[in-house]
Amino acid sequence: MLIFGAGIKLFITRMFKSNSGEPYAGKLHVRFLEEFISNCLIIREGENLLMYDCIIIGAGISGCSLAFELSKYSGKVLWLEKNNDVADETTKANSAIIHAGYDPEPNTLMAKYNIWGNKIIPSLCKDLDVPCKNIGSLVVGFSEEDDKTIEMLYKRGIENGVENQRIIKQPELSKMEPNLNPACTSALYAPSACIINPWQFAIALSEVAIQNGVELRLNEEVTSIKKDGDIFIVNDTYKAPLVVNCAGVMCDHVTGLIKKPDYKITPNKGEYYLLDKSQGNMVHHVIFQCPTKIGKGVLVAPTVDGNLIVGPTSTNTDANDYSTTSAGLKIIRENAVKSVPNMKLQENIRTFAGLRARSDTKDFIIGEDKDVHNFFLIAGMASPGLSSASAIALDIVRMMQEKDYFLNLKKDYVSTRKVVRFKEMSHEQRKEYIEKHPEYGRIVCRCETISEGEIIDAIRRSPKPVSLDGIKRRCNAGMGRCQSGFCGPRVQEILANELGVSQLDIMLDKNGSYILCGRTKENDNE
Repeated sequence: MLIFGAGIKLFITRMFKSNSGEPYAGKLHVRFLEEFISNCLIIREGENLLMYDCIIIGAGISGCSLAFELSKYSGKVLWLEKNNDVADETTKANSAIIHAGYDPEPNTLMAKYNIWGNKIIPSLCKDLDVPCKNIGSLVVGFSEEDDKTIEMLYKRGIENGVENQRIIKQPELSKMEPNLNPACTSALYAPSACIINPWQFAIALSEVAIQNGVELRLNEEVTSIKKDGDIFIVNDTYKAPLVVNCAGVMCDHVTGLIKKPDYKITPNKGEYYLLDKSQGNMVHHVIFQCPTKIGKGVLVAPTVDGNLIVGPTSTNTDANDYSTTSAGLKIIRENAVKSVPNMKLQENIRTFAGLRARSDTKDFIIGEDKDVHNFFLIAGMASPGLSSASAIALDIVRMMQEKDYFLNLKKDYVSTRKVVRFKEMSHEQRKEYIEKHPEYGRIVCRCETISEGEIIDAIRRSPKPVSLDGIKRRCNAGMGRCQSGFCGPRVQEILANELGVSQLDIMLDKNGSYILCGRTKENDNE
């Protein structure tokens, strides 16, 4: 007897069909597979459901952090994500800052987890070989009113537990940041703030979680959650006594599958400029303007890769709106130059937008749902969500352990990862490595000095990337000034060869974002 879960027919059909609709060369014919499956017994109920100890919904930074922590313990964990890759929503498009913790209101979950996360994330990044730089942040003011706001933030930081912060005046401020507007009167300096690569952090967490036994199923949107006694049934296919909702801007929707949600998530869009590395040294700290009622204002900050990020805006929108607008970008330009007037915004290499999951509770929603036993929430993860995710994951595990789940720590779990970065090697190291691995001697992305070997290595790790942006997020190929203009076709070719598929089936990013639509000539030899 063969048992097939929901969606397997669609999955196999997609695997064995090309973008053109034809079967891949050398593969079984789709029609045969469809006929074979139709003759199999499909069982979705009762004792034949696939059983797990915990089901995680969503693979952004919250889901990745939780999967990583749970993977250290004995237990069978299933992890469901609707996209074709992890870190493909909010986690891939944000300010990339680990905040110091002075901004959240005292005695909130945001304050608690921000401070905790700020303390543990740098060491986590070191263990996982993820870029993270402790450069500190400055909140700058231009008026007496701003000075009062800075004083308020300073006092809030003390109450929250921010260490080593202080208020700076001129001329010290200009000495720290020579390109800062000399009209700045004061600033709150928080040396514990860091910049990070957020998607590489999430991907690293996911890779280690999978190594430790977590089962990740991509392209698996959660469409139903039922409860049979103490057991959850998800998508009529999987069952577990614990479910954790980490669905980002869709958290309230997922909660709505099991109960009427008592909170509302509003997607809030932030638009950004990413400037070329020629502008990367304009500032040496994260530069914030005094916050307003709608957010922390427009920031200017270096990235871990040497670029300059400028933004964001703050506009309520829907869950699928990742557009940039002329009006939004104009707001960024007009406000950013108030802080750093000499930066060259014409050196922009990319504009992009990300979504914040803002809750009407004005705080994170963390822990067991008050109505549904063993249904846990990690919701409302707007800023400082990235800064807090690792701490929240640890606390969720603690909550589960209080219920006698995930008590047994594995003796042999993996907690570290190492990635080869060719451009960071010395000449001698490169020579030695190329002798053993010739593919590292072929540079594919010239802007970022990314070798063919790094791309192949990224593809062979799990979770496997299936798109150009999936490669970009793992090893930076295509992240440079030309934005894949030169290396994109070669990366596409390597990806297709490694996955054993046609180049027609390689996507730019999300499902359906195909790059090629057909051949210019019918005969490959022409």
